[in-house]
Amino acid sequence: MENKRYPHVRTHLFKDYIAVPEVIRKSSGILINGKRFKALLFTTDIALIMNNDADAIMAVYPFTPHPAIIQAITSVSTIPIMAGIAGGTTQGVRSANMALFSEAHGCKAVVINAPTPIETIEMINEMIDIPIILTVVSEYTDIEEKIKAGVDIINVSGASKTKTIVKQIRKNHPDMPIIATGGPTNESILETIEAGANAITYTPPSNGELFSRKMMDYREREKDRFEEE
Repeated sequence: MENKRYPHVRTHLFKDYIAVPEVIRKSSGILINGKRFKALLFTTDIALIMNNDADAIMAVYPFTPHPAIIQAITSVSTIPIMAGIAGGTTQGVRSANMALFSEAHGCKAVVINAPTPIETIEMINEMIDIPIILTVVSEYTDIEEKIKAGVDIINVSGASKTKTIVKQIRKNHPDMPIIATGGPTNESILETIEAGANAITYTPPSNGELFSRKMMDYREREKDRFEEE
């Protein structure tokens, strides 16, 4: 089948955006209420959220979920948000309220961590009408009871064991939507897709790294201009 060609339009000030690896487009994607998601950018940095070509933002962070963070992210993002709301510390009614707050601010899904109790998952599931994504970090995580409690999508973040975990879940759940970290190379991303992942999370360079590259470019320009003079 021939690859479809389509025109690209890029404005002058948007030329330095974060581009997700093109190989991610080889994944099947996950349809959520009619919209397909293949590439998810893993960040809470407002500047990166405003300048990328991903399909959605995976807004998960190692602190207690807070409404102000969700409000800040959703107020600037032009693409859908998957918001972190629960885990080992934040549970129960607070998590359910965070889920409802996320839905009210337009988030397309909420994300919970592996330690989230079954009772909390059930409470969240009763509260909202958007999908619940469960992050799995180990092959020892019991996902069966969490799926029964209301989990709709599995997000695998198992470091070097990610592909193994994806294969295991895909074997036991042929139709389960799976998101997974793809690793640092095109090869590792493709291997993760082939293992059964439907969508890939991509961690972009930090704001500091990008700024460092920009400063190097500025220095080179100044040097070239000086030598020309």
